[in-house]
Amino acid sequence: MFTDSNITTTIHHSASSSTAIHSHVYDLGKAISRAQEAVLRMQDELGFWVFELEADCTIPAEYIMMRHYIGDINEALQDKIACYLRARQCEDGGFPLFTGGTGDISCSVKVYYALKMVGDSTEAGHMVRLRSFILGHGGAAKANVFTRIALAMFGQVPWRAVPYIPVEIMLLPKWFPFHLDKVSYWSRTVMVPLFILCTLKASAKNPLKINIAELFTTPPEQEQHYFAQDTLLKKVFLWLDKLGLMTEPLIPNKMRNLALKKAENWILERLNGEDGLGCIFPAMVNAYESLLLLGYPKTDERVVTARKAIDKLLVIKEHEAYCQPCFSPIWDTGLSLLALQEANPCGNQDSYARAYDWLKSKQLSDEPGDWRINKPDLAGGGWAFQYANPHYPDVDDTAVVAFAMACAESPDLEEATERAAQWIAGMQSANGGYGAFDIDNNHYYLNQIPFADHGALLDDPTADVTARCIMLLGKLVDKNPDYRPVLKRAVDFLRSEQEADGSWFGRWGTNYIYGTWSVLLGLEQTDLPKTDPMYSQAVAYLKSKQRADGGWGEDNFTYHDVSVSGTYRNSTCFQTAWALLGLMAANEARSPEVKAGIDFLLRHQQNDGIWHDPGFTAPGFPRVFYLKYHGYDKFFPLWALARYRNELNKK
Repeated sequence: MFTDSNITTTIHHSASSSTAIHSHVYDLGKAISRAQEAVLRMQDELGFWVFELEADCTIPAEYIMMRHYIGDINEALQDKIACYLRARQCEDGGFPLFTGGTGDISCSVKVYYALKMVGDSTEAGHMVRLRSFILGHGGAAKANVFTRIALAMFGQVPWRAVPYIPVEIMLLPKWFPFHLDKVSYWSRTVMVPLFILCTLKASAKNPLKINIAELFTTPPEQEQHYFAQDTLLKKVFLWLDKLGLMTEPLIPNKMRNLALKKAENWILERLNGEDGLGCIFPAMVNAYESLLLLGYPKTDERVVTARKAIDKLLVIKEHEAYCQPCFSPIWDTGLSLLALQEANPCGNQDSYARAYDWLKSKQLSDEPGDWRINKPDLAGGGWAFQYANPHYPDVDDTAVVAFAMACAESPDLEEATERAAQWIAGMQSANGGYGAFDIDNNHYYLNQIPFADHGALLDDPTADVTARCIMLLGKLVDKNPDYRPVLKRAVDFLRSEQEADGSWFGRWGTNYIYGTWSVLLGLEQTDLPKTDPMYSQAVAYLKSKQRADGGWGEDNFTYHDVSVSGTYRNSTCFQTAWALLGLMAANEARSPEVKAGIDFLLRHQQNDGIWHDPGFTAPGFPRVFYLKYHGYDKFFPLWALARYRNELNKK
């Protein structure tokens, strides 16, 4: 058991000013204890941790639109959602994709429509400013594909204003340039129900007959399909899109019915009970609406369950409400355990046991999964991100949970850990890296099709996911040498992905600080010497980005402009923790930079024992969709403080 006294003694012998060090260590020990107690209080009685997961205003607006689409309006609820929306308008009049960002045309159009549905006057100040922003950016017709599809469903634009995405795509052979197996899991689950909605030209009930004609620079009925044609490939795809629209009347009814049935069965197989299709809000809403469009009555058990899955995502407070994009219990639980085990590996055994029992009950095995299309002979062993998403285990979550289990050093966890590691070893892509859900999901030309104007159609290997796979396999390689060639290929991938400034891109967290932290923690578990340039360059990068207050901070704007890598208008506690953990993994625990970062965390701990950072913490899809993990400013600072104490306690 770690105590303040033995740490004080250790530091006293290595410091010239014992008075300052004693004060610092007292604060450190107290801070760790308070944070640990706070995180433990947040554990669910079943053993898991789950924190709110917040997206931009698009999803709450879409929830209101869904209720108006089916004609099921809940005025009290939508009024609370409207309060949430109004409070997040930014200075330029639009609605941003992340805290501190500038207005986004697509998000702004949906929020305007939702607020008008709620009853906000178009002459109210916030609506006037919002409308001015939208018109100043070319009007609603310049919104992205998903927004234009929603507008077509509400009769605000003609269907020719959206890309041609017929349900017959379900019948394409695997060798065809476009096939469902070639896109990411999130794309599949969103697209298949959209095929039905677009092919059958879904029409919203819209009981209040709300329209937004005032958001168009030309009459809505005259709008054409807007799609940037800035590359030759995009021009070719747009030509094919137009050709498809022209030839659609020639499609035989038998073929169309066959394709509709195949799409319907695909959805039903993956409907996933009250956790929903893909466990992500857009796919769940599309599935719900597509089943209704296919003629399923609202009372059908599958339809009722699909709707429950959506409503479970609501966060309803006294004065406002919003809808989460999904739940994150596996991720939150794995990271909470890593922080707590760093703080107190020998204590809290009842808490750890309940958490690991819950996690073991969620580990996947022989369930059907889309990942099996490319790895049919690989045994299962992964975890999903959400409570239950058996078709889509998450490589990143699996690595985190299994690493926490390996660090726990409990015989009861060895079998689950090894199954997870075997699955991860088998999910390596040809280039040595790891995607989040599939292997070799890198058909980059597909990001040029009209439907993919968001540029997030694929799940290609990334440095951060690869790093966590290295973290796990490196921990276990002495017990299982078969992991050595897998590790070598993965390390080579990371070496090739390191940026010129020493950082790594963060696909699933903001951004280069996240990517660099992830890689350093992964490399620490390998036998790569810490004198290797990968380490030294990464350390130099992190030190160069430390702010005057001792902390670190990085804006999501770095996904739009790499020149501001590692910078933000202020430091954040969770990003400071990432930088500290990365530096300590590189043997920098006693550096002045780490000491200054620790002091920053100590100064910013709140009376409740945790930290409270504003702003968003991760991309769902860079440049398109961002998230705030409400747990990041709770367990990451605890993890960093505890690691620092433990490093100083080493002889």
